[in-house]
Parts: sequence; structure tokens; C-alpha cells
Amino acid sequence: MENDLKLLGPFKQVLTMNKMPLKGAINDQQLPIIAEGGILMLGDRIYEVGVFNTLLKKWSSDAKVIPVAADHIALPGFIDCHTHIAYAGNRANDFALRNSGSSYLDIAAAGGGIWNTVSHTRLCKETDLIKLTAQRANLLTQQGITTIEVKSGYGLTVEEELKILRAIQQANHTTAADLISTCLAAHMLPRDFDGSAKMYLDLMAQVLFPILKTNNLSNRIDAFIEKTAFDEEDIQPYLRKAKEMGFDLTIHADQFTTSGSRIAVELGAISADHLEASTSNEIDLIAHSDTVAVALPAASIGLGCGFTPARRLLDAGACLAIGSDWNPGSAPMGQLLTSASMLATMEKLTNAEVLAALTYRAAAALSLSDRGQLAEGMRADFSIFQTDNYQNITYYQGSMQPVAVWKDGSEVFSRTV
Repeated sequence: MENDLKLLGPFKQVLTMNKMPLKGAINDQQLPIIAEGGILMLGDRIYEVGVFNTLLKKWSSDAKVIPVAADHIALPGFIDCHTHIAYAGNRANDFALRNSGSSYLDIAAAGGGIWNTVSHTRLCKETDLIKLTAQRANLLTQQGITTIEVKSGYGLTVEEELKILRAIQQANHTTAADLISTCLAAHMLPRDFDGSAKMYLDLMAQVLFPILKTNNLSNRIDAFIEKTAFDEEDIQPYLRKAKEMGFDLTIHADQFTTSGSRIAVELGAISADHLEASTSNEIDLIAHSDTVAVALPAASIGLGCGFTPARRLLDAGACLAIGSDWNPGSAPMGQLLTSASMLATMEKLTNAEVLAALTYRAAAALSLSDRGQLAEGMRADFSIFQTDNYQNITYYQGSMQPVAVWKDGSEVFSRTV
């Protein structure tokens, strides 16, 4: 055992995020902070977290000690629970049109939006898509993100959806972060499909779902419930079939109009993502369920629309996570911490609520119980920031980036400040 033990420290602060509430509002006084702390790892897992000098006395003869200079803090690796980074192409023209007065729905109706990216992604070779996905994942890792959810949804045929999911699977072998794949074949009705929305969804459920299971390409099914995508009548049989087959469900819900969050709760979805249009009824429904509310502030910034009512969701008792929604259309910035810090400003979120939403609550949105906290048995995934005060992470609104990132007990990224 001693050959695999590593002790890092001392850190000015170690934020363990351990034993914090899964749901509801959190004040900063609830943050578990260990001053002059250390992290003891055994292989790819956390073995013990505590005061560095105490750990040093206890384990110095068994552990490899890795000293950390003063004025550094450590906290669990961030978890980006909603991205669309497996794509090709560029939608700068969509951004220009929106800023000139066209709406997201107008652009989509005219052939832009998601369909534009579908066209480019279909033309992209699988080998090139693997490289693009891995490059974007590596950029997220440099931000301290050690687990990344990645959706398909830019193929919209059985063959093209499989291409994207295979690309995500292969990219996962070439990146330090864990990539968690989600099948979003129900992103929109493809313009070249000769049939109704119901016929398309039936095809995906009957043909695509079994292949996903057989080839272990994804255990998560997502659907976009919206005017430009699928209505609640057409989508429910598709989602029920997915649930019957043992898939976890997640829903693009309440982005422009409501109904998606209700379906998410009724079907026991792991998460309902977006929620910018949610009213008091939807907020109350989510808060009294086990469905995680996922805010995507970068999409609000990109579209110039209102933010997810995060403050009201938390005060009602919901579990709130925050994702980057990195995609080529509505959220091209790919900056999780920046967008989360902006949401905190607009919605008056505490530091504890933001950091919870980026760590263990984001893990809950992906049904992952082995990360998001620095505690015994958890994955040794964490980031190191050069500061003596954790508050600076949100204070600098993303301009403060980690100087080192550890994944599964090994340093996978470091930078000179």
C-alpha cells in the first residue's frame, strides 16, 4: 500500500464539500473548510483528508510527500453536467443574426440553429470528430473540470448518431477527464426525414436504443421538448420506452416554453436542464421531486434572455447544478466558471451554492456517487488554485484558473502563473 500513498499539502484551505445538503439553499458558513489541509491518496482514490501536519505525522513513513507552496487551495474537480462538445462547424452567423434582432426560434425556422450544426457534423469524418471532441474536453480540463457530460444530437439519423457516440467513446480514451455520453437523438425533427415526429421517434427508439445497449455507447437519453423540437404528446412514448429499457432520462426543459419540466418530474428524469421559462408551478414541482435542476447561464448570455430562476429553485428546496452548455449555437464560450459566476451575480447565489452546483450536485445530475467531494473512497479528482481564499474563485469570475488539476490520483494538468 505504501507505494501508492501520496500526500499533498499543506494547502491554505481544502474545501471538501463533504456532508453538505443535496437540496436547497446553502450559506457559506456550511462549507467544510480545512485550514492548512492535506490530501492523502491511495491510487486513484482519496484515502484521508485532514490537517496536513497531522497527516504527515501519521503517514510520513508510508506516503510519498508532495509539498505544496503556500497560498494554494484545493477543492473537488468540477463536473460539467451538460455539454454539446461533439460537433463540427461554426454558427457565428447565428450569433450575428440574434444580435441584429432575429430570435432563436426565427433562426431555427429559417434553417439555421441546430440544423446548421447537423449539416456540418454529418460531413465530418469520425476520426476528425474524435479529435475535435477531445480538444474541447482538454480545454475544459484546464478549467478544473474532471468529468464532462457530452451529448450527441447533431446526427439525427441512426448511423450519424452512432458516429457521434462512438466519437465520444473514443475521445474518452484520449482525454484525462471522464466523458459521460448522452444520446440526444431527440434534438429536433431532421429536415430531411420523410415522416412525422412520431415516426422519427419510433425509429430511434426501435433501432437506435438496442444498439446503444448492445455496444455500451450510452446509458442516458435526452430530449428537447420545445416548439422547434418535440411536443409533449410525441415525446412521451419515446421517453417511456427509454425508461423501460433501463436508460436514465434527462430533459431539455422549459427553455422558451413550459411543459418539459413537468414531463421530467413525471417520468423520474435525473435532471431537467435549462428552466429559463419556469414559473412558480414548475419550480415547486421540481423542488418536491428528486429531479436535479440544471442551470445553463452561458445559454442565457449567448441568447440574451433571462437566467434560470436559480435563487427561487434553491429557496423552494431544489437541487441545483450548473453546466456550461458548451455548444456552437447558444453557448459557444465554453467557460463553466465564468458563466456560473455571472449566474451567481444575477441570481444572488452564495459561494457555497455555486461550488456545490459545480461539484457534488452536478455529480447527482449524472447519477455519479463517487466524485464531487474530497472524502475517503471518493475519486481523487481535484483542482488547485493559487490563492489563500476560496472566495476569489467566483470573485474573479473565471479569470482565476487552476494552476494544477488532478484526476484519479495523478496530476493531468499544470500551468505556471
